[in-house]
Amino acid sequence: MQRILLIIAILFSTNVFSAEFNGKFIQGHFIIGKTNVASKVFIDKKEIKVSKDGYFAFGLDRDRKYDVVITIKKNGNTQKIVKRVQKRKYNIQRIDGLEEKKVTPPEEFYERIKRENQLIAKAREINSDLDFFKDKFLTPVDDAIITGVYGSQRILNGKPRWPHFGLDFAQKEGTPVKAMLNGTVTLAEQDLYYTGATLIFDHGHGISTLYMHLKDIYVEKGQKVKQGDIIGTVGSSGRATGPHLDVRLNWFGTRIDPATALK
Repeated sequence: MQRILLIIAILFSTNVFSAEFNGKFIQGHFIIGKTNVASKVFIDKKEIKVSKDGYFAFGLDRDRKYDVVITIKKNGNTQKIVKRVQKRKYNIQRIDGLEEKKVTPPEEFYERIKRENQLIAKAREINSDLDFFKDKFLTPVDDAIITGVYGSQRILNGKPRWPHFGLDFAQKEGTPVKAMLNGTVTLAEQDLYYTGATLIFDHGHGISTLYMHLKDIYVEKGQKVKQGDIIGTVGSSGRATGPHLDVRLNWFGTRIDPATALK
């Protein structure tokens, strides 16, 4: 009898956890996980939030070169999952005709840019209990043309610059922009140096979306929005060569490819 109980206990202990992943383990990708309720989850030794129904989310950096280690703990048991991250090839994007002062800002704008970057970073560090991230993302602009993709190495006026971390939707100025997910507005600024009229939304667990180069903003900081709400219009504010919406997706400070969430 004791031997039977021991076998049952071993079988039970080896099947304490279940872990499912929606997303590909490729550089720049957005991944949603689901595990047992009341579990603790660690990504590369960093504990992350798990929703009441077992969902969690994280993202992979554009240039990540090492495996992802996912550790799940519950009731004194631990399971470690190691996922290899596949490399991606990125495009080279050349953009000419920008004002030189916006390619290389004059020194008098350095402090302003620093302050604005701090505002954006603060909004992206919010770690709320919202769990809207697990819903399917909505395309923010109807009938738009994709003119810029994530990861592209940007050459501005012939000078190599930072990669592009967003997804560009070209449409005529004034075209409505929709919220991709339910969320809370954590930043609403009319005139940032690089991004112009800018919005950031919190969707929970460190997942945020950013909308830039807007013409109009229809929401304010602290406001709760529903997926599909009109939050502004397409513009060309900030450093932009023409009317378009540039959308960004972040897991805290990790920049993720928005296209991987729109599938």
